[in-house]
Amino acid sequence: MSEGTTPVLATRIPPVVDGPARPAHRDGNVLRWVGAYTASMLGDSVFFLALSWAAVRQGSPAEAGIVTAVSAVPRALLMLGGGVVVDRLGPRRVVIGSDAVRCAAVLTVAALLFATDPGLWLLALLALVFGAVDALFMPAVGALPARITAKDQLARVQGMRGLAVRLSSVVGAPLGGLGVALGGAAAAFALAGVLIAVSVPLLVSVRLRELPPDDTATAEGGTAWRDLRDGLRYIRRHRVLGPLMLVIALGDLGFVGPLNIGLTLLADERGWGAAGMGWVLAGFGVGAGTAALLLTVRGRVPHAGYVVAGALVPGAVAIGALAQAPALPVAVGTALLIGLLAGLSGALCGALLQTQSAPALLGRVTAVSGIVSLGIAPLSMPLSAAAIGVWGTGPVFAVSAVVCGLGGVVALCAPGVRRAELPK
Repeated sequence: MSEGTTPVLATRIPPVVDGPARPAHRDGNVLRWVGAYTASMLGDSVFFLALSWAAVRQGSPAEAGIVTAVSAVPRALLMLGGGVVVDRLGPRRVVIGSDAVRCAAVLTVAALLFATDPGLWLLALLALVFGAVDALFMPAVGALPARITAKDQLARVQGMRGLAVRLSSVVGAPLGGLGVALGGAAAAFALAGVLIAVSVPLLVSVRLRELPPDDTATAEGGTAWRDLRDGLRYIRRHRVLGPLMLVIALGDLGFVGPLNIGLTLLADERGWGAAGMGWVLAGFGVGAGTAALLLTVRGRVPHAGYVVAGALVPGAVAIGALAQAPALPVAVGTALLIGLLAGLSGALCGALLQTQSAPALLGRVTAVSGIVSLGIAPLSMPLSAAAIGVWGTGPVFAVSAVVCGLGGVVALCAPGVRRAELPK
């Protein structure tokens, strides 16, 4: 049953009644959600750094790699089911519960590390718990914005969310490093737990909007399996969401490999070193942050479907050009352009998912897009590394550019996506 039929904590925090739209960046309700999301993402960044450090200290590099990657398994396997749970229980309840569980798990491990030396098994168990809870947390985070602001503000919220992600990636690693320097992995885990804990009271204070009556209807007595099938059928038949999932998949497949493992190998091949790779990544981060800031300030981009295609195609060309950059400054400028275009297309795809989906199905819609981005796209990383070992960076980056560009072609060829608009 959806939140529309069973209000979440309605006796404690009244739902927001629709009225004149307030810009999201001036809405205290939205700002509390953004603050909670930022704290949670900062905690995530510190957590993964602490996990990597602790795993390296406890075992071999291969064992450390397994520990840090193990969380992806339950996340990929359980996320579709997580979307069903979110739509049945409501995203606010699920996101509060999942953050509370993550906080408790991380603080427990921090306490055990302070007291004893439990070994790799504890770190692997923590990674599994984190991955399983993420299968609920991620669909809930995606479904919540539609319940806290008006539809015409959802694009602005996506921009604010992008800024939170950029901030957490820039600030989280130094915070985690500081924690490790002061008290080892145990202190870093404790810091991650405290940051995640900050998000919980903020989430509790977030008020929900009433769902429109036509968006709250669910089948009485339906099973979770039926809900899952209904969600997948809804996406497949939707004139925007179906092809948009393909656009997202192609864009991520063409983007993830080159900008992760591919960039490392490119920097090594060109002799840029770790510092040079850091500058290229910084260029990408600045570009993506600029796109998020523009969307936050502007709030709406007309002809959103055309803009998605118009950003993906030149962004794909820039990915191919990155491997041909003659010098580090050119590579940094190219990465900045990639970040700007990828950030714009990604934020608009997220905004279209938010505005085109029925709110009662947003958990399942977000889960499917999460599977595409977190389950399928990462497969391009080992494939890219193996291909670069055989053919070199230039051809592999070119193929990745073609795959990413195909996402733009699909957006142009699918009438629903091409003509898609954000609400005014």
